[in-house]
Amino acid sequence: MPVVACHDCDLLNRLPDEAAATLLCARCGAVLQKHKPDSIERSLALTLAALILFIVANSFPFLAMKSGGFVQETKLLTGIVELWRQELYGLASLVLITCVLVPLLQMSCLLYILAPLKYDRPVPHAIRAFRLLRHIAPWGMLEIFMLGILVALVKLGKMATIVPGISVFAFGLLVLVMAAAVTVLDPPLLWARLDRRP
Repeated sequence: MPVVACHDCDLLNRLPDEAAATLLCARCGAVLQKHKPDSIERSLALTLAALILFIVANSFPFLAMKSGGFVQETKLLTGIVELWRQELYGLASLVLITCVLVPLLQMSCLLYILAPLKYDRPVPHAIRAFRLLRHIAPWGMLEIFMLGILVALVKLGKMATIVPGISVFAFGLLVLVMAAAVTVLDPPLLWARLDRRP
């Protein structure tokens, strides 16, 4: 019978073999584990949707600025390229890592783990991929990047006419879908499915 420590009072609680909706600590009543139905299927579907939105957000024009008859379109990666050209290498690298590479790595890890698990066929190094996913999660800062874009839109709106492109909407949806994909994931269930030891 598996044992789990309470995050609030450190009491070791024995978990029942049958899945329950919510498991509470025997001493303090804190939630130890919450069952999420169809966790793998829902997270997999949301991750696929996030990947499509990520491709759209990086492929189409992000913003168009109109000022005095002059129109300039930009893509999502244009800002990173401009920072690099202005020799702000650290800032450009940070934006690239936190807003492009980490989200892409998160989606790749989720797909690598969840797609085979849906058919009950875990792949090699899936446990390492899940650990990596848990370690890099704090570095995915799509929400902060989106907030920065909104602030910039408000400030630039006084100087020029800003026309949001399809990428802005795709990026906004990507933030929500990625958050949902991680939220519906049930880590205890995933660990149990990945650990094949008798």
